[in-house]
Amino acid sequence: MRDQPLTPFTRRSFLSTLAAAPLAAQRKPPNVVFILIDDYGWRDTGYNGSTFYQTPNIDRLSRESMVFTNGYSASPVCSPTRAAIMTGKYPARLHVTSHLQGASNRFHYTKVLQPNARLELPLNEATIAELLRERGYRTACIGKWHLGKTGFLPSDQGFDVSLAGDEAGSTNNFFFPEWKKKIPLEGQTGDYLTDRLTDLAVDFIQSSKDRPFFLYLPHFAVHTPIQGKPDKVRKYDALSRPDNPQNYGEYAAMIESVDESAGRVLASLRAAGLEENTLLIFTADNGGVSSREWKNRPVTSNAPLRAGKGHLYEGGIRVPTLVRWPGVTRPGAICHEPIVSYDYAPTIAEAAGVAREKITGMDGRSFSSLLKGASTLGRADNFWHYPHYSPQLGKPSAAIRSGNDKLILFFEDNRAELYNLKDDIGETNDLASAQPAKAAGLRRRLEAWLRETNAQLPRPNPNHDPARELEPGAPAGPVTAK
Repeated sequence: MRDQPLTPFTRRSFLSTLAAAPLAAQRKPPNVVFILIDDYGWRDTGYNGSTFYQTPNIDRLSRESMVFTNGYSASPVCSPTRAAIMTGKYPARLHVTSHLQGASNRFHYTKVLQPNARLELPLNEATIAELLRERGYRTACIGKWHLGKTGFLPSDQGFDVSLAGDEAGSTNNFFFPEWKKKIPLEGQTGDYLTDRLTDLAVDFIQSSKDRPFFLYLPHFAVHTPIQGKPDKVRKYDALSRPDNPQNYGEYAAMIESVDESAGRVLASLRAAGLEENTLLIFTADNGGVSSREWKNRPVTSNAPLRAGKGHLYEGGIRVPTLVRWPGVTRPGAICHEPIVSYDYAPTIAEAAGVAREKITGMDGRSFSSLLKGASTLGRADNFWHYPHYSPQLGKPSAAIRSGNDKLILFFEDNRAELYNLKDDIGETNDLASAQPAKAAGLRRRLEAWLRETNAQLPRPNPNHDPARELEPGAPAGPVTAK
C-alpha cells in the first residue's frame, strides 16, 4: 500500500516536532559541577601566564570555557566567599566576614577592634543546594565546608551527600591516616587527600546519571600545609629557579594534583555521557598566599597583582575563573566584565529553572547573559568588606570597584586609596590625592552600601599598643567590638 501524502497540518506538525527536539534537550536541567580551589592565586595557572606551574587540564578547560579575566572572590579569605557562593549574598550582609577561627579578635592591642563575625552560615539562609534539591537535583558537598560545625553542616544546608566537610578550615596533613586528626574521611594508608576527594566526586557522578545533580567539590588544596606528593615535589624542585618568583616545588606539586583532579572530573563526565549537559564552574575562594605565613617564605606570587590572601588588593580577591556550559558558552571566549562569588548562586539557579521569586533576595546577579555573549552585566559597582586583621597582615578594610576604578577604605586611619585597574593592574599609583572628587564619590557609595547591608564595623581600641599590635594576650579592657 502506497503511503498517503502528508496533509499541510501534518507536515507542519512533523516539522515542528523536529524543530522542538533540540529545544527540549536544552530545557533539560543541566547538571552543575562547582570546583573550588583553596588559596589559589590568579597567576597559579598556565593559561594565566605561569611558567612554573604545570596545569594542562585546567589550561585545556580554559580553551573549552569562557575565561573571566575579572573573576573575583567575595572576600580575601575563605569562609565569607563560601557563604557568598552558597547564598548569593554579600558576606557583609550575612555577617560572615572572617574565616571561622579568625571571627573574633586574635590580637588585643591593634589600633581597632574587629567585630565578632558569625561562626556559621545561618540556617534561615536558603542555599543553592536547597534550591536545587527542591528542583529534583541530587546534591553533594565533597571537601572543605568551613561554614559551621554540628547543626550547621552541609547535611543541614541542602546536601544529600556530605563527605569530609565540617568546621575545619584546613587539614593537618594531606596523607592518610594523618588527615583523620582533622578531616572526617576514611581512606587507605598513603592516600593523598586531593586524590581521595576526586575519587569520591567521580563516584558521585557515576551514580547520578539518572537525575540532575549538583556536585560541589571544594578542595582543601592548595591551602597549607604545603605538602605535595614526593615524586612531584622532586620534579618541581629540579625545575625551580630563584629568578622566578613562583619557585616553590612543594606548592607546584600540590597544583599538579589539583590539575589532575580537574582532568579526572572532566573525563568522568565524558565517560558518563554527561559532558554536554553540565554547567561546570572552576574558581577559587581567594587569592594565593604571597606573605611569609608558611615557613617564613611566600607560597606563591600573584604578580603583577598586588599582595595576596588576606588583602583587598587585587592579589587577594582576583582569582582564576572558568565557566564551561556546552551549547551556551563559546569555547575560548574571554569576558572582561567583573563577576564575584555572590553571582554564582543566581546564575546556577536560573540555569536550573528555579523560580525567579526564590532568588529575588540575593545580592548577586545571574551572569547567564554574559555566558551567551553579552558584554556587560549592567551593574555599576561591586563591593567587598573585610573588617578584620588577617594572618597575612591584611588590615581591616572595605572596597568598591566601579568600572576600572577601585577604592579601598582602611578602617584603622579612615584613609582611602584609589586605583585605575585598566592602567595600573598592580595598584602601584594611588590616585586619591590627584582625583579627590572621584575618590569622594566612590567613598560615598561604599559607605552607603555598608549602611544598607548593616555591615559590622571595627571600633577604636582603648588598649592600642603599637609595640604589641601582633602580640596575642589579654588587655585590661574589653577586647571585642559589639
